[in-house]
Amino acid sequence: MIVGLRGRIVKKEPTVIHMDVNGVVYEVFVSINCSAKITEENIILNTTHIIKEDSQSLYGFLDINEKKLFDTVIKINGVGPKVALAICSTFTPTSFSQIVSNNDVSMLKRVPGIGPKGASRILVELSGFIITSENENDTSSNSHFEAQLALESLGFKKDIISKVLKSCTSTLTSDLVKEALKQLQK
Repeated sequence: MIVGLRGRIVKKEPTVIHMDVNGVVYEVFVSINCSAKITEENIILNTTHIIKEDSQSLYGFLDINEKKLFDTVIKINGVGPKVALAICSTFTPTSFSQIVSNNDVSMLKRVPGIGPKGASRILVELSGFIITSENENDTSSNSHFEAQLALESLGFKKDIISKVLKSCTSTLTSDLVKEALKQLQK
């Protein structure tokens, strides 16, 4: 299983790159977001290697969270590598996590190859999907997600919780829950 490549870009297109790794050139499929971030000739890519009866394909990611998103989405029945890559091209991992937590079918339908039924199925299967990272912004979205789960367990509705949490300023989960409860009791 090939889990990463370090080499030199020989050819770059919006969704495919050819990468020379010690004299062997690999064809690697990438998202449009990933392709746009490739500015240097020598790079390191995290990869997902998909082996089928009639083919082997490599999918490359500069961002480990984008790889996690791809690997998670591809496990859903009816979502192949092309649709998973289209999701990675359309949304960042953090924005996709927000779409899932908001259960936003209309946003997910913007992805080429996903219709209303497919979008609904993806959202049902991924309820609870969240991206974790060391970044401060991702930590605050993680706190928002945990606060949302806590408030849902208390019986509040998702759409009301989302509106209230957007107006909250706290960054810790416990403080977010307290602040949201004060607003919800009004």
